[in-house]
Amino acid sequence: MTASEHGISIRAPLTYKWRRQRWLLGAVLLISVAAALGAALLPSPAGLQSRIQALVAARGDVLLQPSGIPTLLAEAVIATEDERFYSNHGIDVVSIGRALWFDASHRCTCQGGSTITEQLVKDVYLNGSDRGLAKGADLAIALKLGLAMPKGQVLADYLSEIPTGRGLYGVSAAACAYFGQPIGELSLAHAALLAGMAQAPSAYDPRFDPSAAIRRRAEVLSAMVSEGFISSQQATEAGATPLIAASDGYGQCSKRS
Repeated sequence: MTASEHGISIRAPLTYKWRRQRWLLGAVLLISVAAALGAALLPSPAGLQSRIQALVAARGDVLLQPSGIPTLLAEAVIATEDERFYSNHGIDVVSIGRALWFDASHRCTCQGGSTITEQLVKDVYLNGSDRGLAKGADLAIALKLGLAMPKGQVLADYLSEIPTGRGLYGVSAAACAYFGQPIGELSLAHAALLAGMAQAPSAYDPRFDPSAAIRRRAEVLSAMVSEGFISSQQATEAGATPLIAASDGYGQCSKRS
């Protein structure tokens, strides 16, 4: 006999779809509240520059200027990290929506949907974390900076401070440590690997896990092709290049070159 035949009243459970929508709505409201609270104390672009300069100086690293970023490296980073970098205003609503939907579907805060600007803010202002309420602050600050700062400056600041593995920060130090070259002399293959390592430097270290490094480089090259930065032939040729050639002067260059 069924429960209803026994006179037992059973409330129909919420469907999975409704639970997911409720979770999504709650996440959106939570982030919105955090963003509103953070808006009262938003830093200025000048404040960001002061922090970047202090961080880089304390580490003895190089503060890049927009004109000092090689085109190939810029394109590799943008294709991999933030394909709408030049069209968004520090935040990417498409990526945010996709990340929120994924999180709602899996009942977690698993994805960040972060732009380059958001990653810069996370590193400089939020101690490397943009989870939970911190995501709202990240969005608010990134939006303000994205509207006020030139894109070239945002990219230069980001590339000057990102962790690049082995206790290093910034692409200038990484180019010297991994390839023995200043960033202005990086090949397409090297630029693609360096851009790909930003996601997880230790996991893609070419000397510790060559197979993972090769796979990651291929992903970056594919993204560059998809974005129209390079041709399929260029990607194929770069993908066939040894990770670290015998001619690479490992660690034998000045990161200020």
